[in-house]
Amino acid sequence: MARKRMPAWLERPAYWAIRGALAAMGAGDLNANVHRARAMGRFFGSRIERKRLGRAMDNLAVAFPTWGEAKRREYAILSYEHLFTLAVEMAYTPRLLSEEAWSDHLRIGNLAGSVRHLVAGRPTVMITGHCGSWELIGYMLALLGFPVHALYRPLDLKPLDDWVQASRRSRGLILVDKFGATEALPRLLEAGGAAGFIADQNAGDKGLFVPFFGRLASTYKTIGLLAMRYDAPILCGQARRLVWDRDQNVERRNSRADDGEGELGFTNWSGEAMRYRMDVVDVIKPEDWKAQPDPLFYVTARYRRALEQMVRRAPEQNLWMHRYWKSRPRHEREGKPMPAGLREKLRSLPWMTDEEMGRIEEWTRRDTAALAAAQPA
Repeated sequence: MARKRMPAWLERPAYWAIRGALAAMGAGDLNANVHRARAMGRFFGSRIERKRLGRAMDNLAVAFPTWGEAKRREYAILSYEHLFTLAVEMAYTPRLLSEEAWSDHLRIGNLAGSVRHLVAGRPTVMITGHCGSWELIGYMLALLGFPVHALYRPLDLKPLDDWVQASRRSRGLILVDKFGATEALPRLLEAGGAAGFIADQNAGDKGLFVPFFGRLASTYKTIGLLAMRYDAPILCGQARRLVWDRDQNVERRNSRADDGEGELGFTNWSGEAMRYRMDVVDVIKPEDWKAQPDPLFYVTARYRRALEQMVRRAPEQNLWMHRYWKSRPRHEREGKPMPAGLREKLRSLPWMTDEEMGRIEEWTRRDTAALAAAQPA
């Protein structure tokens, strides 16, 4: 379906209005602007976006079934605070994250073992989710000298899209139009490049259904297929905003750049805004999947598991309003029990436990019953 476009005569005025708003956000005191952004996000999430707030609370009930309603509501609202804060931070990013000043705002964690994949000149796939700052990862890797091609959906406002591409390109981050990715990505990987994906959204009825917080979720097969075709390791990484109440003691212990963990970045922090930690959560190597009975299922399930780990590290920074479990597998849509083959694949995952398997089966029963009840009489 063709996307609706703004009338051409409105594009340029709209572009300058948005650029003006971004410039206003990027001016003045960062901490004060972040404080205002959080207040606006809380108001918007709790008063304006009530339908999506309810969806976010339902998703949190799946992910954290022991949480009460009040806690789920609070974390759903925190998700909006995070989203509004990201908008302010990205307005400041070009000025604050320069070659000279990035270490005042970003702590680089356990990247030492992963950098060799990026400098080896071999194909590499990188993934993250909508948890933390997905923009920051590609921006910083490019700034540090590791060229990254990131898949993205072009903005409907073409002048704004041109500006976004140019601003990212100036730091070495190349944006790849998702609508032309089937041709661009194979060429990139064949040349030994690095391709980045935001991989946590619903992949539709034709996706591969693997566990996500104990419930089957439609997940992109493309990532695993590309990695397998080009023998490319998959780096699963996250840029997590540090939260003073939670992270202050950990950051004080890790405040030395030569602490043995290979960490780099700011050495003093007392709760200021725009402080992040960037880590690799998992590295999926070709030798890991080649020994598996179903390599594609294994790769997809493992990177989805890494995305879940990212969310557990900072649930207040995840976009819970997304429809993670909207699409359902065929056996649920057809009102049938879980196929024996799927059950065997799930059981074969090295990290699968009886408790986790029980949760998956219970959710399959619930979803099958819900779909049947929704059918017209």
